Amino acid sequence: MRSVLVTGAGRGIGYAVAKRLAATGWHVYAGVREIASGDKLVHELGPNVTPLILDVTDAAQIESAVEQLPGQLEALVNNAGIAINAPVESVPIDELRRQFEVNVFGTIAVTQAVLPKIRAAKGRVVFISSISGRIATPWSGPYCGSKFALEALVDALRMEVNPWGIEVSLVEPSATDTDMWGEILVDFDATVGGLEPEQRDLYATHTKGMRRTLKTMQKTTVSPEHVVKCVERALTAKRPRARYPVGVPSRVQLAASAVTPTRVNDFVLSRATGIPRKR
Repeated sequence: MRSVLVTGAGRGIGYAVAKRLAATGWHVYAGVREIASGDKLVHELGPNVTPLILDVTDAAQIESAVEQLPGQLEALVNNAGIAINAPVESVPIDELRRQFEVNVFGTIAVTQAVLPKIRAAKGRVVFISSISGRIATPWSGPYCGSKFALEALVDALRMEVNPWGIEVSLVEPSATDTDMWGEILVDFDATVGGLEPEQRDLYATHTKGMRRTLKTMQKTTVSPEHVVKCVERALTAKRPRARYPVGVPSRVQLAASAVTPTRVNDFVLSRATGIPRKR
């Protein structure tokens, strides 16, 4: 039986990936942050799932999890991640560090720890990134920055490990129907509430526009199943792609952005998110 480690498997995209792989003959080592989440996975997904307590920012937990994996691991799906969204001018530096600790440093730390087992199996590594790793948008600078950084590291890694037959792919979803997006307005309001009064005043118009945009995006999220299908292709295709943008809207947005001058892109994204031309 093929084995795979899925990080951030307790909910959202990670849960959907673990569910599909367990149902199609993989033994899934599911990285979760709480014992209760692991018990829930085993109860719902069956004996093909082995939960591992794994906070990707905790070196001791990474070491412990790796010790519980088999000597050969056919795949790693790096899914664990968080989204911190705020104006670049106002995001607390500690929060910016936390964004990168999870999405970049933690993800690479897990990959480094697991690669010897992947190499032994000539396996595959899949990173759940985002179209935000190629297109930056207002208010999402911290998140976009982490995904841009991750994509650069993964591009380098893909070339570096190719001599050992290790395939590396990026899966790039847009807004996905998970609990993270279900709670996006609550998180947004909390972020706004945490701004200094002067910053709230400066960005008042931005805030109204961004909240309106997020509310619209909530209604157009895609099913996690679209992401799962791309992960499956990356793990099973004879010649997996370097990148899998998820869904037609993502591919159209990326294609349009690639041929549109930067100032035009800036104008379109600014208007779409309610940023005024002048203040």
